[in-house]
Amino acid sequence: MALYQNGHFIEDSWKTLEAGQDIPPSGHVIVPLDWWQAQRGAFTGSNVPIGVRIEPGTKIENFAQDIPRLSVIALAFPKFQDGRAFSTAQLLRERYGFKGELRAVGDILLDQLQMLARCGFDTFEIKDGPTLQALQEGRAKSFTRFYQPSLLPEAPAGTRPWLRQPG
Repeated sequence: MALYQNGHFIEDSWKTLEAGQDIPPSGHVIVPLDWWQAQRGAFTGSNVPIGVRIEPGTKIENFAQDIPRLSVIALAFPKFQDGRAFSTAQLLRERYGFKGELRAVGDILLDQLQMLARCGFDTFEIKDGPTLQALQEGRAKSFTRFYQPSLLPEAPAGTRPWLRQPG
C-alpha cells in the first residue's frame, strides 16, 4: 500500500491499528473510532497526535466533539461503489471545519482521485495495482472544467461560459 499526496508518493508516518492492538509507546497512530471513543480519556491533557478511522455510515455527530483533537481522519471506502465517504469528507471540511489530514483508505481507484480531492481529501492510500501503476507512470489525468462547485479554488463566478445558466 502506498500513500499519495499532492501528486507524489510520500512516506506514511502514521501506523494504522486494528481493534484490539496496543498503542505503541511512540509514533503517530490511526485507531478505529470505537477504540478512540472508549479510550479518549487516557489522552486528556496530552498533545500526542491521534487519528481515527471512520467507517461508512458513521454519523459525524457521534464524534463531532473530538474533531478539533484529531490530526488525521481516515475515511474508509470498503468498495469503490460505496461513495458515502465523499459526503462525509465535504461535511467535515465545510460544516465542522476540520483542518487536519483527510485520508481516503480502502478501495480507491484512479478515476476517483480528482473528485476525492474536490470533496476535501488530501491524502490517498493506494492499494489497487492498476491505480498504483498509473500514478507511478504519471498517467493521472485531470479535468479543468467543472459544473459543480468544490472546496478547491475555482474560477470566479460568471467566468465559466460552459456552465448552465438558469433559463
